[in-house]
This record gives sequence, structure tokens and C-alpha cells, in this order.
Amino acid sequence: MDGRVQPSHDVGRGRSVNGRGWSCLRKVAVTVSAFVVLSGATIAAWMASLGPLPLEQARKISTTVIDRNGKLLRAYAMTDGRWRLPVDAKTSVDSGYLNILLGYEDKRFYSHHGVDPLALARAALQLVTRGEIVSGGSTITMQLARLIEPRQQRSISAKIRQAVRALQIERQMSKDQILDLYLALAPFGGNLEGLRAASIAYFGKEPKRLSLAESALLVALPQSPEHRRLDRHPGNARVARDRVLERMVGEGRVSAADAMQAKSVSVPKLRKPMPILAPHSADQATSLHKDRSIIRLALDAGIQRALEGLARDRAATLGNNISIGLIAVDNESGDVLAHVGSPDYFDDRRAGQVDMTRAVRSPGSTLKPFIYGLAFEDGFVHPESLIEDRPVRFGSYAPENFDMSFQGTVPVRKALQLSLNVPAIALLDRVGASRLSSRLKQAGGNLVLPPGEAPGLAMGLGGVGITLQDLVQLYTGVARLGSSKPLREIMQANGGDDRESLRLMDPVAAWQVGNVLIGTPPPENAAHNRIAFKTGTSYGYRDAWSVGFDGRMTIGVWVGRPDGAPVPGLVGRTAAAPILFDAFARTGKLPAPLPKAPKGVLMASNAKLPLPLRRFRPVGELIRTGSDQALHIQFPLNGSRIDASGGEGQLSAVPVKVAGGVLPMTVLVNGMAAGELDSRRQRLVDPPGPGFVRLTVMDAMGTADTVVVRIQ
Repeated sequence: MDGRVQPSHDVGRGRSVNGRGWSCLRKVAVTVSAFVVLSGATIAAWMASLGPLPLEQARKISTTVIDRNGKLLRAYAMTDGRWRLPVDAKTSVDSGYLNILLGYEDKRFYSHHGVDPLALARAALQLVTRGEIVSGGSTITMQLARLIEPRQQRSISAKIRQAVRALQIERQMSKDQILDLYLALAPFGGNLEGLRAASIAYFGKEPKRLSLAESALLVALPQSPEHRRLDRHPGNARVARDRVLERMVGEGRVSAADAMQAKSVSVPKLRKPMPILAPHSADQATSLHKDRSIIRLALDAGIQRALEGLARDRAATLGNNISIGLIAVDNESGDVLAHVGSPDYFDDRRAGQVDMTRAVRSPGSTLKPFIYGLAFEDGFVHPESLIEDRPVRFGSYAPENFDMSFQGTVPVRKALQLSLNVPAIALLDRVGASRLSSRLKQAGGNLVLPPGEAPGLAMGLGGVGITLQDLVQLYTGVARLGSSKPLREIMQANGGDDRESLRLMDPVAAWQVGNVLIGTPPPENAAHNRIAFKTGTSYGYRDAWSVGFDGRMTIGVWVGRPDGAPVPGLVGRTAAAPILFDAFARTGKLPAPLPKAPKGVLMASNAKLPLPLRRFRPVGELIRTGSDQALHIQFPLNGSRIDASGGEGQLSAVPVKVAGGVLPMTVLVNGMAAGELDSRRQRLVDPPGPGFVRLTVMDAMGTADTVVVRIQ
């Protein structure tokens, strides 16, 4: 041996063995990688085959009409008959219910990502050790996935599908959105879906304030909704509710004493009807906005409920065929706070589904305040002026009072408060029927005349048609000191408001009308000087009206038969006025004072009024002889434009010149006294500003002439 180490054949064989081992490992690794890639591709392809989540269909809800504060007025079942109402867990669900729901169904709802491995492991262990399902492993998100895509049968693949969908849901929606959608879709038996529909149907209330017994029952029902239906299997429902309570006691979420008390509460066995408040308003809103699932009205649910009850109560005492229309409006905003189209929507005897607030009927004497308002505005009469209530003819027309008697000489204030017909027609003759009609239309009151007929004096006593809604809008114009606002019943989806005020009459005239009407003698046993109101009775006792306002709201009442048939003895003062005063009382608010007198109001007794204002004399009453001529404004001409621009942006005085008449003569600018004419029957008058100005001249005998000019 030479001492050198010879290569060993075993070493070579070892290298060969190691090489083969590494080769095998590489093959295994490649195989595993290929399997993983193939499995991943298969899973990815399977997930892709699932398609997008059908959330749009799941988010469909019953068309819901709510009031200005979000309270449910009426809901309409979906086309397949299901009731599914929107839910907001944060603002409209009892916190105690949410505590039990999450504790019973998904303790880690806010921490997992759609699937809870701990819950699945616990459920599997309980199934193995106890031989039965003690608690499910599905999260609320997985349950939502099952509600969105109902499974045909129970299987491993269906569970995996739910888990995958749950992960997708968690990526697309926030936890609050997931909870809201679950609470809207969860089944509660029959055609009830969602917590809100179930709470209303079973307990008659929103789920914002639930008792412990109610909360536990509503948590138990969705697990087996048909087997636990309250209207079919109340015993099963009670057992399930008590099981929920026992588990909550075991987890420390509910005290044993509270649970014991809750168990003693019986479960409801009958469903309650869905609320139907303001059915006419809801029908109108849904017909106009078919694309909106949630429609907000300006109504106040509390006032609406109170006035609907009032209409039902009063209609029952008036007769089977008598209907009632009521509408209440906020003066400032013009928002309709209550709208009662009939006493009972489902009463065929009263044509309950006909909305009588939109029916065109004869208004009786309810237009008289606007005649007086324009007379005050024109400045030829004052509330303390004297006016004659005596037999008189206007051509072939001879008006008479309701009681066929005459009062003689009375103050204008009393003539309106007593609703005397002759003084009203005398003032309308001076104001002009066409002018009254035009002004009311300008303020939103659409008067309906027979085809081909022009406005005449008879319209002052009801010889025209108008709806209760338009009439109330006109009265809000008096309450708002001269400007009405279009009524709003349906709120815009974006919360905007593009309505503009409409001119009815001057602020001073409107205040004077309100000041007169608040002194109208109220119905028997009603408080005095609280509500400014007017009544009306149409010809033949077909319609009884009463419209009134305080500083906050205006309410209008119509009473009559929907078919327009006469009702003997149906009078506004005895049939409609008591309902009006009761309506104000049932709103739950004390009458608010009317607005304060605006600048320019003349407060004086008759003896201290300017001579032309002490007594009203109709046109043509004064007969002159000899050289006397009727009063006539020679300058400016009616309808003329006058350039009164002066230096430094000031307006120069406008000359007024009169022919005829008896001195002294008083000039009124927009109804306000501006001094007397000189001996030459002339005067310079300072215009109040650019725009239309009404100039009136009255002489010592009460004769007056008026022109309207435009100052520029």
C-alpha cells in the first residue's frame, strides 16, 4: 500500500442516491405546485362562474311613503305580495334587539371578514360531541348571502358558496350596510320580510323601542319562520323565544330576573294591519313618482292621525252619506301638514276614495274676505267705515242676506264678520269682478266658471267653483300678510325648494282682513279672538265651508255629499266651523298670535277717519247738479309710464291733477294718505319707489277715482 486513500465506490453510490432523492423532491414539488395552481385556477373559475352578487334585486323594497320626520304613513306591498321595508339599524332599531341578535347569531360580526372560523369549529365540535346542531356556524353575512341567493338544498357545496359570497359581500359593503340589508331581508313568516315589517305587523310599532320579550321573539323567528309563524304556531314561537332568552342569560347579556319577566309575556297570535295614514296623499305621490321607492311628504304624522280621527268622529254624527275634507298648512313654508280627503278611505257610502280636498265646489261666502282686502287696498274703505246693508239692485241682480233680513247702516268690520251679502256685492262692484278673479288666480286660486261665462258679481256669493286646497292657499296669503306660497305636499328627493311667493294683496290690507276675521263670533263654546276664520254655505245647502288661521297655520274644512246632492240644514257655521276649531285644538298646539300690524296701518275710530273714509258710497250714488262734475283724475292717466328720475338717484315728485269733485280732496298713494289737493285741485306726490303705484283721490262727499301708473 502506498498510503494514499483510494476512492470508495460507496461514496459514488451515495452521490447517485442523493441525486435521485433531489430529483424526486423536485417532482413532488412540481406536482404539488401544479395541483395548487390547478386547484386555484379551478376555484377561481368556479368563483368567476358565480357571477356578480345580485344586490340590485335584493335591495328592492316596498314603495314606502313617509312623513316629514321619517315616520311611516303608508307602504305598498311588492308586486309578489311581500312586505319589505327599509331599515336603518343605527337610527331606527332598538339597541337591546341588536345586542341579542349579535349575541345569538354572530358575536364577532364587527371583527371577521364574512366567515368566522371559530364559530364554524365550535358548531362542528358541538355536532360531533352532542350529536345535534346546538349553534350554527353561519355569520350574519353568510345568512345574508343565503337570503340574496336562496339555496335549493342543504349541502357542503352550498355552504362553501355562501362562504365565498360572504367574502364578496364584505369586500363590497360596509358592516352597517350589511346589517341594514340583513334586517330588511330576514324572513319572519308569511309575506313578512325584514325586522321593520315584522315589528309593525306583530306589535303595531316601529322597531325603535322594543321590549326584551319582543326583541327575543324577533331574533328567534327568522331561524324557522314558517314553523314559528305567530298567526299559525304561536306555541313554537314562544318556545323558541324562551330558548333565546336562556342563552342570553348564560352569556351574561340579560339578567335572569329580566328573562323571567320576559318569558311571562304572551306572544301575539294575530297580525295587525299595515298603517294607512294619508291614503289620498300617498296614492297621489306614488302615481306621480313611480321611480321612487321612498317618498317623503311634508305631512306631520301626528297631526294627520289626529285630523283623520276628527273627520271620522264628526262624519259619524252628520250622516251616512256626508263626507268631510280637511287640510292643514304651515303658513310660513306653505307645507301641507295634514291632508284628509275623506273620513274613511274604504267607506263606499261616502265615496271614501274620492279626495274631496281636490273637488271643485261652490265656495259660498268664503271669497268675501278677498273682496274686502282689495277694497282696503284700493283705499276707498276702512274697517271702521260705515256701509249700507239695505235692499239694492245691481242691474237685474238683487242680492239678499242668508236670513232674508237687512242690518241697515253697519261698520265694514261688522259687515264682514256677519257675512252680509249686500255690502260684499257693493264692494265687489267697486273693486271689479274681473280684477278679483285675476288677483286670486295670480295668488294660486284657480276659479272655475261655467264655459263661456265671464266673472260677475255673483262670484262674491259662491257663483264660481274652487277646490279646498286652492282656497286654503289663498287664506295663507292673508295670514302671510299679502303673499301666498304654492302648497307643497311632496318633498323633492334632493330636499330642495324652488317655490316663489305669489302676490295676493298689500300687507296693510291683509293685516286689516285678519284683524277683522279674528273678531268673528266663534261657534258655541269656542274661545273668542283666537282664530281668524270665515264660513260659507253654497246655494242649495250643498257645501259647508270654514277656513281659519292663526299665526302658525291655516286649516280648511269642507262638509257635504260627494255627489253634490243638497243636504237640508247643512250650514257652514254649524257644520264646518265647529270642526275647524276642533281641528286647531287637536293639533296639540296653542293658537299663535297673528302678525303685528305692518307700517302704514291707520288705526282710528270712524269719527277720526278722513272724511272720505267715514262712509262708503257706491259708484254713481252721488248725483250732481249745475256746475258740479264727477271726480276724475286728469293726470296721470291710468296705465301710463312716468319718468320720475331725478338727480343723484332720487325720484322726483309726480304731479296729480283732478277735475270735478268737492273739496277738500285727499290723495292716497298705495292706500296711504299723502296729503290734500290745493284749491286748484293739484298736488305734487312723492312716489314710494320705482314700479307700479296706485294713486287714489277722494273728495269730501266720498267719491273717489283711482289710477295705476308705472314709475321709472
